[in-house]
Amino acid sequence: MLGLLGFYDELDNCPDQPNGSIRDAVQPVGEPDEADLVAYLDAGHGLIDVMEAGHDVLTGSAHRHSLGCSSLVTDGAWLWRQDFPHYVEMHHVQLPEAFIEHVRVLNYQMPALITAKFAPHYNETMPVVGWASAVPWPSTVAVLEPEPRAVTSKAEFDAAMLAQERNRPNGNWAKPRKPRGA
Repeated sequence: MLGLLGFYDELDNCPDQPNGSIRDAVQPVGEPDEADLVAYLDAGHGLIDVMEAGHDVLTGSAHRHSLGCSSLVTDGAWLWRQDFPHYVEMHHVQLPEAFIEHVRVLNYQMPALITAKFAPHYNETMPVVGWASAVPWPSTVAVLEPEPRAVTSKAEFDAAMLAQERNRPNGNWAKPRKPRGA
């Protein structure tokens, strides 16, 4: 079975998720190489794309992974939600020591996915995370090489949010208009 990262109770509004409560995983500071770990998580192989928008379950704010937040990503040994790097970056959620060592041994480089090795682990893991309908592994290629994924950086996201606030100085566009005089 694949190792699981970021499958917290609060993210699916469902208790008994594999990683428990995110509140128990939050730390005041992250690993010394946290930026490299986040970049590794951002570079994972996309498995399932989910069309949705979410928010940070701890702050209620939008974040750089809000769109498609529960999409699934892997490196062939571990499986995580697309929004997991946000929680590592912003809330320094605790990472399993085995995962940290795994990534450091790979020198923070995303490995290729060997379908024959990966498929049995995928098929075993997907029902555990609520995706039994996604079994069996549908890949038709022998090796999936890492491909660059377009991931907005935190700085880019923060700049876009600031620009959006400047364009709407009086609040949300959805705010009702004042009635016109008769």
